[in-house]
Amino acid sequence: MTTITQMASTSAIDIPHTNASVYRGKTIEQKANRSVQRIRDTKYRHVFATHSSTRTSCLSQDTESSPSFVGFRNLMILVLIISNLRLMMVNLQKYGVLICLSCHDYRRSDVITGLLLYLLVPAHLFVTYSIELAAAWQANRAYKRILKERERDDDTPAKYAAALRSFNSTWYIVAFFHSVNAVANLYIATRYVYYDIHHPGIGTLCELHAVIVFLKCASYALTNRDLRHAYLHPKQADPLPQLYKTCPYPLNINMKNLCYFWWAPTLVYQPVYPRTDKIRWPFVFRCLVELAGLSIVIWIASAQYAAPLLQNSLDKMLTLNFTSIAERVMKLSTISVFCWLCGFFALFQSALNALAEVMRFGDREFYGDWWNVSSIRTYWTTWNKPVTNFMRRHIYSPLVGRGCPPALAQILVFLFSGILHELLVGVPTHNIIGVAFAGMMFQIPMIALTDVIQKVKWIQGKVAGNMIFWVSFCLVGQPLAALLYFFAWQAKYGSVSKQFQESPAMNIFHRR
Repeated sequence: MTTITQMASTSAIDIPHTNASVYRGKTIEQKANRSVQRIRDTKYRHVFATHSSTRTSCLSQDTESSPSFVGFRNLMILVLIISNLRLMMVNLQKYGVLICLSCHDYRRSDVITGLLLYLLVPAHLFVTYSIELAAAWQANRAYKRILKERERDDDTPAKYAAALRSFNSTWYIVAFFHSVNAVANLYIATRYVYYDIHHPGIGTLCELHAVIVFLKCASYALTNRDLRHAYLHPKQADPLPQLYKTCPYPLNINMKNLCYFWWAPTLVYQPVYPRTDKIRWPFVFRCLVELAGLSIVIWIASAQYAAPLLQNSLDKMLTLNFTSIAERVMKLSTISVFCWLCGFFALFQSALNALAEVMRFGDREFYGDWWNVSSIRTYWTTWNKPVTNFMRRHIYSPLVGRGCPPALAQILVFLFSGILHELLVGVPTHNIIGVAFAGMMFQIPMIALTDVIQKVKWIQGKVAGNMIFWVSFCLVGQPLAALLYFFAWQAKYGSVSKQFQESPAMNIFHRR
């Protein structure tokens, strides 16, 4: 059989040279010769070296470059979407539409009491300002006396020691009034939320506002205490940040400065903050749209999906059927993670950025990349920067600076945080059962565990630490806490209050 090469060669030879036509400067003969060469070059060869070097599988640990998992990420997203769409269809088939715009379970007295409480709580911040105003007046008098002594060259170590004792005695008095004011703020808000506001949502807003004002009062008092000391004794005090020189003490004690701190998206007081040049109103509008949209999504998810799950878990809790309780917790974890992530974005990204833009607040690092953490310790220092900054600046660092061991200082920080968490969850639900407090204290051994695990290389410790974080918080911690507080609420006010008296769960939950 004539091969393709022979046919091409014969065709090229048979063309007369005299009749060779020219196409774009090239003869037919030249084109035919090139075609023959190209066919010879592209002829299949069965001897080329397929395996010419040592290579590893791309998923092996000893591979030189890790492959991209974008395809698996897309697959996981599709699986999540499809599985959740299926759950939504099952939910609609089983319960129908549970969302009702006109239905509510709050009382008119709840709204009135909550509104009055929300408006009156900031009064404690202005009481703090009045105390600091009096302290600044006393500091001015002391400063003038110190200047006179310096003019007489009478600034001896004995004089300084006497002045320091006078400063400390004055601070004890100022600290006493600050403490009474701050504790009164928490006590009054907690008392009214627990006894007079039945709706847990309204109560949570009021209690959260009271806790924020409490922390702001504490930061305002403690920061001005150190500023006052540096003002009276500049040689003995640590140098102040350069940022503070534009508003030195006691010029910062004024109503405008206080009001800015009141509305600034931070819990840490400074006389001066980094500021932006202007307000970007389109950015503010976008953040507010995100906040409104996510709030609606959370409300729909809670009413349509979380509420039936919690309601169907009550009989399992009454009989202490732990297998069924575990199944309910795992089923609740999906909607819990969804609502938590939406709430995180709505609060820390949308709400705080909108407030920061209106206040022209420059430092907007309200959170870090907590979703990539390999230890619980890193999570608590990255996910809620405003609270982290307060705890580090006003509790942890002063304790360590005064000789307290760092481990003990860390325990005290979580002890304080656990009390605040129990106030924020237990008081609005009228069930102080200690679950939120115990959850915070449980973070201490979890920190020690993940600090060790993330350093282990043979089990990919950082990946294991990240998995422990997600399991402990989103798959077990939050849904279990929500289930326990919901059951405690229903046992006290809901449909299972009578059955609860005869239930084995009575030995675990005590009605308060």
